[in-house]
Amino acid sequence: MSKIPSPCIDVCKFKRDGHCIGCSMTKAQKSAFKALKTGAQREAFVELVVAQQAVLGRYAHWEKAYEKKCRKKKVSLKILDARKAA
Repeated sequence: MSKIPSPCIDVCKFKRDGHCIGCSMTKAQKSAFKALKTGAQREAFVELVVAQQAVLGRYAHWEKAYEKKCRKKKVSLKILDARKAA
């Protein structure tokens, strides 16, 4: 299985109290993701980002862009599959 990609969707504008308007991550979170080595760690981090987006709001665009990125890398994530089923 391919490596789980970063939740970053290449918008990278930190205008919402230090959170990116594209993915909701802060600069520190982006750096922290790069240090994660296992798929389980990376998947847990994506779950954290999804929860953070739910709290912050206005990130409906992210899921579609991130799904496209995951399809391109041939990665399937439980969190995205579960959201589709709900």
